[in-house]
Amino acid sequence: MTHARPVDGAGAGRLVDLSHPIVDGMTVYPGDPSVHVSSALSVESDGVAVASLQMGSHTGTHIDAPSHTVPGGRTMADVSLDELFGEALVIRAPGLAPREVYGWERLSAAGALPDLVPAIVVIDTGWAQWLGSERALEHPALDADAAQELVDRGMRILAVDTLSPDLTGGGSADFPVHDVVLGGDGLIVENLCGLEDVPDRTRIGFFPLRLAGDGAPVRAVGFV
Repeated sequence: MTHARPVDGAGAGRLVDLSHPIVDGMTVYPGDPSVHVSSALSVESDGVAVASLQMGSHTGTHIDAPSHTVPGGRTMADVSLDELFGEALVIRAPGLAPREVYGWERLSAAGALPDLVPAIVVIDTGWAQWLGSERALEHPALDADAAQELVDRGMRILAVDTLSPDLTGGGSADFPVHDVVLGGDGLIVENLCGLEDVPDRTRIGFFPLRLAGDGAPVRAVGFV
């Protein structure tokens, strides 16, 4: 579910929440820590309400730093807020089959992509609707050659509405798109939602928890 509200200032537009809520037992990448949200204190017993949170650094809508897959790569402590906000190109790729690997032809099906793309490229497959079901694990994946072409055209952040831009499960430990993007010192954002509420060209910001490690949950916001 997305939540939009007006931005302060007449005619300035609105904010669109592109983040999944973090809830107890939510879908995580296989092998990642489970998410547990429970009551630690209550107003009735303790005078205040406090929740206990147990989760991994790649929970829900989150960002991957290069150190996620690259030994010695940048951590979130090395990522500036300036990198995480700016113009974004949203590429629509509807109708993909489960576990389909899609490439440049599919990305450009609605029209040729510019020779120079913004630093933030978002791929909207429509798969966000399946988070919370087993179908989420059967998401489509980006071809590594297409990811490299986007990097060559200026992409620094690849953002997707799936658990990963690479295939999940299936017995493979290969992450070819991660190798391209994170290996090139870029960033990956996974598990976006609400992309139907933003235009193909928009401004997007990713605001992570201030964790210094390999990744962090983010509040992703579209500025429409």
